Amino acid sequence: MPSDSLTTTGKILIADDNHQNCELIDAYLSGEDHQIEMAHDGKDTLTKVESFQPDLIVLDIMMPKLSGYEVCQQLKQNPKTSKILILMVTALKDTGDIERAVEAGADDFLTKPVHRLELVTRVKSLLKVRHLESERDRLLAYVEEVESRQGAR
Repeated sequence: MPSDSLTTTGKILIADDNHQNCELIDAYLSGEDHQIEMAHDGKDTLTKVESFQPDLIVLDIMMPKLSGYEVCQQLKQNPKTSKILILMVTALKDTGDIERAVEAGADDFLTKPVHRLELVTRVKSLLKVRHLESERDRLLAYVEEVESRQGAR
């Protein structure tokens, strides 16, 4: 069974056009042993996803070039990136904004100002889910391989 540290650490992309927000979220997550990268607009986020291949994106909704909604929707529609977990962060408080985030494919959301404990707890929970899904996929692939070898006999 994997150790807890393996299931709660990961590669996190922080995407926010406000550099101070990125630095604050990075500071909140420091000490949690994550690999962290930052992006500062929607297009930069998509580029960083390709090169960094994060487990989780902490994604601001209101960004230039592409909104967080658009980024989320593109990532969730692409089979190569659809399993990346997305935690949307917004200063918007309207229920419609939250519904739109969920419709775009967000896995969870936080409202600004972000509180450290809430962020850290949600990130840990989402990364546990990500690692459990990865472990399940590896086990299913192994079972399929064993079954195909047995069927070939």
